[in-house]
Amino acid sequence: MRILIADDEAEIREILARYIKEEGHEVLQATNGYEAIDLFTFHKPDLILLDVMMPGMDGFGVCKRIRATSQVPIMMITARSEDYDRIMGLDLGADDYVVKPFSPAEVMARIRAILRRIGSPENQKIQRLGEIEVSALGRVSYQGEILPFTKKEADLLWTLLEHQGQILSRVQLLDLVWGDDYEGDLRTVDTHIKRLRSRLEGLILPFTIVTYRGRGYGLEINHENHETPIL
Repeated sequence: MRILIADDEAEIREILARYIKEEGHEVLQATNGYEAIDLFTFHKPDLILLDVMMPGMDGFGVCKRIRATSQVPIMMITARSEDYDRIMGLDLGADDYVVKPFSPAEVMARIRAILRRIGSPENQKIQRLGEIEVSALGRVSYQGEILPFTKKEADLLWTLLEHQGQILSRVQLLDLVWGDDYEGDLRTVDTHIKRLRSRLEGLILPFTIVTYRGRGYGLEINHENHETPIL
């Protein structure tokens, strides 16, 4: 596996690189956000360790840029432990989050867990409906072309596809997509539904994302007798 470490602290990079190489992986190193984007573009790493506080472009900006085209696993690293940073990183599509100072052994354990998850049969699953295809890893394509979905947008679409024909409340969607330990509020669901509809706008699809006022959201197959969506 090829792993990219993006951190402006040389000591952190070298410690992580040593541990990663000991497990047989190739290491790429970036000292700032722009270098991270370049290395990602040209070398296509299998996993990225991404520091939040970097010169030029911070880790949030890098994560957002990468998520526009790829669902490569991203682990955010920061010296700050504020809930806002953690929630922001996860909302942008990060797969995990560690706070400095950290144990390199713990980081490696998390890396192994992510790599196992990537290779598991469960994550090879794909859902198709009409011309759209969503993978369990968060990749969305239409007519074979990858669409610029964030991980959370893809997870939300996956969940709606999985429960098509059902009405899911905001609480249910928050638990299913963000997890029961997520500390954001219910408006997060509304915001992501709006983004999801925007991503799908203009595509010819056999379904509609329906708002059931006071009840939640659902994905309904298009036919003459479904409830009219509230946009």
